[in-house]
Amino acid sequence: MAWDFETDPEFQEHLDWMRSFVDDEIIPLEAVWDEMSMAQYDAATAPLKEQVKARGLWAAHLDRELGGQGFGQVKLGLMHEILGRCRIAPGVFGNQAPDSGNAELLAIGADAEQKERWLWPLLAGKVRSAYSMTERDVAGSDPTLIRTTAVRDGDEYVINGHKWFTSNGSAADFLIVMVRTNPDVSAYQGCSMIVVPTDTPGVNILRDVDTMTHPHGGTFGRPGGHSEIVYDNARVPVSNLIGREGEGFLLAQKRLGPGRIHHAMRWIGQSQRAFDMMCERALSRYAHGSLLAEKGQVQDWIADSHAEIQAARLLTLQAAWKMDREGSSKARVEIAVIKYFGAKVLYNVIDKAIQVHGSLGFSTDLPLESMYRHAREARFVDGPDEVHRQTVARQMLKRYRPVDGLPSEHVPTRQAHAREKFASYLEAATADA
Repeated sequence: MAWDFETDPEFQEHLDWMRSFVDDEIIPLEAVWDEMSMAQYDAATAPLKEQVKARGLWAAHLDRELGGQGFGQVKLGLMHEILGRCRIAPGVFGNQAPDSGNAELLAIGADAEQKERWLWPLLAGKVRSAYSMTERDVAGSDPTLIRTTAVRDGDEYVINGHKWFTSNGSAADFLIVMVRTNPDVSAYQGCSMIVVPTDTPGVNILRDVDTMTHPHGGTFGRPGGHSEIVYDNARVPVSNLIGREGEGFLLAQKRLGPGRIHHAMRWIGQSQRAFDMMCERALSRYAHGSLLAEKGQVQDWIADSHAEIQAARLLTLQAAWKMDREGSSKARVEIAVIKYFGAKVLYNVIDKAIQVHGSLGFSTDLPLESMYRHAREARFVDGPDEVHRQTVARQMLKRYRPVDGLPSEHVPTRQAHAREKFASYLEAATADA
């Protein structure tokens, strides 16, 4: 099977512009964005967003008829590789999580009225959204355990439950909430997604959970936090249901597939940035009689990191290529592979870059320590690595069949069959001898 990841010259010009734009305009802003209020940040990024829109690169994750650019997953993957170099770059391009995934979900499942109310403002950057699925008291890796309920009462749903790690929750204008609408069937048929505005009575955003990426708080009301939310008899109109009752898991899979491609490519961009820092340091630092770049161990790290980044890149582009051709359901294995493999590469490359920088890499004087903490999150965001490995293994094993008795490659058995099959040739060779 031939794979073609080449892009056209016109789009390559966009990619070249993006790399310069991210490095020259957005990465410098990264150094002070934590010191800014949201009003200051919005003011600083507004002219940058206008440049992106002028280039036709804003909100590129949706088809044209849905307000996007219709680029397809390969082109989006190449874009996100560049955006991944800086944590705030996706927001400047209207491709930030979880808004991009929520926009895709609304594009797939929302009706015209819902799109008018939520999708178009979201794509325009006028509102922010959050995805509320993970629950505090059950395993997040098993969404069939969801307990949050939505009970219909006339023309309204009454929602009760306790969620946490709702990304962007405290900064969002509306939440997309995964709920149980039918407790009498399996979760795969009994869960639904409902839009809940954050100002709805009964929506109690308790806090942003402090994490390794934000250990000292300060995220409440800002994008990037992970909120704990209690839904206490929160009432919303039935018209806020996305799609039909019972379609929650179906919509979730359609949302997560492209999102994982974008995550993986952003991880590659972040890995490449750490790799660039490692190589620069290796060529600059002198210790124990030679440059670090001349030491065998450091050379091994550089070679291995390059190989891992290239492998992750090709795996991700191949998954994107298959999604473009056959859809996300047909690329399930490829998407699962890049999720855990890309997260592993990200973690490994940053770890080696820190080691090459020594105590400086361990300090907050370089972005490596922050990148390292964010990299740990990659191993369970959008599902833990173990679940994705299990998916890959199960799909691989379906291609094989058990055998009775000896393995199919048992040499004595194969020799016996071969002697029988090629008996005439063996006899002729013996006679000639």
